Amino acid sequence: MALVGKKFPNFNVDAMNEMGDTFKINVYEEAVNNGKKVLLFWYPKDFTFVCPTEIRAFQDALGEFEKRNTVVIGASVDTAEVHFAWLNTSKDNGGIEGVTFPLLADTNRNLSSQLGILDVVSESFDEETGNVMIEGSYVTYRATYLIDEEGKIFHESVNDMPLGRNVAEYLRLIDAYTHVQEKGEVCPANWEEGKDAMKADRDGVASYLSTH
Repeated sequence: MALVGKKFPNFNVDAMNEMGDTFKINVYEEAVNNGKKVLLFWYPKDFTFVCPTEIRAFQDALGEFEKRNTVVIGASVDTAEVHFAWLNTSKDNGGIEGVTFPLLADTNRNLSSQLGILDVVSESFDEETGNVMIEGSYVTYRATYLIDEEGKIFHESVNDMPLGRNVAEYLRLIDAYTHVQEKGEVCPANWEEGKDAMKADRDGVASYLSTH
């Protein structure tokens, strides 16, 4: 079920930073209390292949997100301790040393379950053991959420696990949403900062307006 236009779930999740600090992050409050946009991206597993390329790409673009008043947060279902080990492993050894944004450790899968982004093919009840049996990897897809200053989700996307993201597209989306917020205009296909936007007249007819 699409979450765009809805408030992001409001509860705390364990997190880890590059200093080895374990703390709680509430993504909704991170946006609302600080008056910032938030980019939250989920990846399947620490110590894998595509995941570190994405994390380093977000780190390389961190200054651009900060210019746009946007906080970047990574997330997976790994433990905080595994995050810290990965944060202290060099790039040459498949690590993400040098990454400075926090990583959520959704080990109980409460948030990822609520978002509906876990790879769960099916669930069944084993009457003999009394356990719920899950078919699937039970890790998250590459899901991405953009959340505005009021805690509302204005973009969500979910990639299958082999497909890495284009970080520049999220910068473009933030620019477009900010333009809508500030100008009340809508942004056509392939819109980028500095290009003409559009405004609908009373009859619903869209017309281009110069942004210069």
